[in-house]
Amino acid sequence: MNPMLLNVLLISLLVHVAALVIFGSYTLVKFVIPDDAEFEEPPAIEEVEPPKEVKVEIKQQPKPENQPQNNLKMKPVSNIAIANVDVDLPNMEESFTVSGGLGGSGGSGLLGGTRGSLGIGMSDVSVFGLKTKAERILFVIDTNRQMVTDAKGGLNSYKVIKDEITDMVGNLSAGTLFNVMLFDRRKAMIFKPQLSAAGSEVHQELIKWMAPINRSANNVGLETVRNASQVNTVKLPEEPMHKNLEFSGQRGNETAYLTQVALEQDIDAIFFITGYHQGFERVRRRPTEREDEDWQRTIAKPQYIEQLAEHQLEIPNMKKRVAAAMAKINAERKAKGQPPRVLAQRHGIYSNATELGLEWKTSHPGRQPGYFIEVKEIEKYFKRLKEVLYTDKNAKDPSLNVVLFLAGDEEFNKQKEDQLKDYTRFFSGKYRVIRGLDEIKSASSAKNTKN
Repeated sequence: MNPMLLNVLLISLLVHVAALVIFGSYTLVKFVIPDDAEFEEPPAIEEVEPPKEVKVEIKQQPKPENQPQNNLKMKPVSNIAIANVDVDLPNMEESFTVSGGLGGSGGSGLLGGTRGSLGIGMSDVSVFGLKTKAERILFVIDTNRQMVTDAKGGLNSYKVIKDEITDMVGNLSAGTLFNVMLFDRRKAMIFKPQLSAAGSEVHQELIKWMAPINRSANNVGLETVRNASQVNTVKLPEEPMHKNLEFSGQRGNETAYLTQVALEQDIDAIFFITGYHQGFERVRRRPTEREDEDWQRTIAKPQYIEQLAEHQLEIPNMKKRVAAAMAKINAERKAKGQPPRVLAQRHGIYSNATELGLEWKTSHPGRQPGYFIEVKEIEKYFKRLKEVLYTDKNAKDPSLNVVLFLAGDEEFNKQKEDQLKDYTRFFSGKYRVIRGLDEIKSASSAKNTKN
């Protein structure tokens, strides 16, 4: 190794060792060895004179008297009978619902109240074999004379209908809500102002309420019932269709009108029991101004005026002929132990004369022609109505079911049945045609429906 390089390294090492010793000594003196501690004199303590002595006299409390103890005796109890209680509660993973309110949409309908659903009140429903599940049910029952005509079994058949409805209400689950609407063309009567929870008390009340309806041939339908009145429809009032529903007594108008009244009640299922239903039919509309002017020119013609005058003179005589025919018929029925005959009377004296086969000497000269809205437009209207009442509120449309009660030989062709089928499909429901007393008796199904 080079001697000069070795000397440089040794000198450098000595310098570093010396620097380390000096720095370490300085650190030890400055930071490790503490300075001599200095103490300050504590502040003087001021003496405070203690408060004067206060004497407190404690009075000795009297000893409490011994309270008499109740003589409690225990007897052994045995043979306690406890009723079986169903505690099979729904699992939290299951879907279940509870009804949260009563009545119709926005409180504007016949049934009033608000809608809510959790499903505890769900019931199996069966009316003359038409079945569904629901927790908010409306029964709509026709009381018109056509329901108790002789060809349909008269008053006896209507008793079967009343029993079917009251039996079904009696078999509903306790949480199921229901109402009953009776109608006679445009007149209606409601059991309760809002939906009622099923139960034994309200069941007996319903039986009593329905008992007088069509019990006597002298008091048929709602013709003389003071509480019966026309029910106003509420939704879509500005629609041309809505304005024409109540214009005429045409069958198509009445069917559409009753359908809207029922739909506005915010329910899950509707059961129509009626003597006439052909689904959606054309709705008669109001005539235009020009159409009215044309008709006025027709009835102003001399020939029309003369024939109408002769016809009106014959009306009193026709009423006597109808009364005489009915007196003869009912006398024969009484001798056989049968109830009096009931005529349909849809168009008064004209219906009676036709039903009894009585002919006019001078016929009516004719009435103003009808102007109609076609079925396609009616379906569009009810589609909008369902959207307003249910779809827009995230609610499921109700099913609408029809029991059509006809006479044994009453005409009901395939076209009419297809219309009824399309109508019930439109509302996700079902239909059934029943003819005469024997068939309606055998069709009863409510009594055996259990919930």
